[in-house]
Amino acid sequence: MHETDMTKALILTIRNWWEEQPDRPQIARVHLIVGQFTCVEPVSLQFAFEVQTRGTFLEGAALEIQETPLIAFCHQCQQDYRPEIGIQYACPHCRSPMDDIRSGRELKIDRIEYVKEGVGGRW
Repeated sequence: MHETDMTKALILTIRNWWEEQPDRPQIARVHLIVGQFTCVEPVSLQFAFEVQTRGTFLEGAALEIQETPLIAFCHQCQQDYRPEIGIQYACPHCRSPMDDIRSGRELKIDRIEYVKEGVGGRW
């Protein structure tokens, strides 16, 4: 379950940012963008985040995950297409192998919502 390791890296990244803040705000929500081709299970990532943040500076923070679809570009056909993960990666029109992924490999923090002395904020 690589979601556990990904969650550890996510928490470390957020902690590094949080520790640089002079007032160390209470984090309310973490927004992630996760591509379908990363093979990350959002439910497993949610669970790992919940478990690993207990008793930490992130306890009670919500994890919001936005999935992005796998989109590839076929240079022969000059068009985008959506490969079927685990089934068919070649272009459905000309059968060229998938070699140009335009979307679906993302795994990044989109934004962090926090409470700062009675005022909400974003990073």
